[in-house]
Amino acid sequence: MEPAPFYSDVAEAPEGETCVWLGASDGVRIRAAHWRGGIKGTVLLFSGRTEYVEKYGPAAGEFAARGYAMATFDWRGQGIADRLIDERAPGHVGRFSDYQLDVQAFMSFVRAEKLPEPYFLIGHSMGGCIGLRAIYEGLPVRAVTFSAPMWGIKMPPLLKPVGWVLSHVAPLVGQGHKLVPTTSPLTYVLEAPFEGNFLTRDQAMFDFMQRQLTKHPDLAIGGPTLQWLGEALRETRALRKLPSPDLPCLTVLGAEERIVNAEAIHDRMGRWPGSEFDLVGSSEHELMMECPETRAKFYDRATELFDANRD
Repeated sequence: MEPAPFYSDVAEAPEGETCVWLGASDGVRIRAAHWRGGIKGTVLLFSGRTEYVEKYGPAAGEFAARGYAMATFDWRGQGIADRLIDERAPGHVGRFSDYQLDVQAFMSFVRAEKLPEPYFLIGHSMGGCIGLRAIYEGLPVRAVTFSAPMWGIKMPPLLKPVGWVLSHVAPLVGQGHKLVPTTSPLTYVLEAPFEGNFLTRDQAMFDFMQRQLTKHPDLAIGGPTLQWLGEALRETRALRKLPSPDLPCLTVLGAEERIVNAEAIHDRMGRWPGSEFDLVGSSEHELMMECPETRAKFYDRATELFDANRD
């Protein structure tokens, strides 16, 4: 495996990371990293749309402090993984199932590196959608914690039919690479002010994300393409029809969530026997980027679940 860049100057991560390029089976190049922070097992962190390895440097330290190694990666089309269309700014994917090729390449990396077993999943936002599908396809994890999983996309009711039609028709007429109307080619973190942002109520963590993307703009992507939106709508609709997996699960959601569809999360958790659901007051979309107390509670709850399912 070829070493890949890792921007340690902005990651606030423990020392000793391994960061490499991986090739998915269709030839797309993605980037993966891991930290051997503990011997209890390995946390597989599936990040959200627009995200990248360095954003979860602090998470690697949190899991290490609780006895776990951590591995994560850049999804195709974001971070410094291969972009899929000529324009770098839009977030694009050909088919949502292509993300499972990234999962396969990542799991080959995890096994080749002999990271400690058992494995556990953290799925945030889009990573919660891809992660749920991966569980159905046999991802070898003992338990999962979801953070604001994208099991539905929040859209005003009057715009939902428009979103479905546009995202279906655009690829048929060669326009699937176009940005979703009302979205921007600029990355949200650098465009939005802290006051009223949809991600976090913690100024320090908002500043952390801004520093990363200001110093390394190659990590950034903007809004999604119409193709991405159509694929995401179809995948979330398909997942809603499936019964919940037989797997220990904790889902954590900010009470002020404004990005993913909270109703879809409540519906899924109501149909997941033996699962736990935690609604966190005064919190936005990014539970691992919220205030210190919220972050600590998230990592404690997640690792308590993992500790209970190691054997």
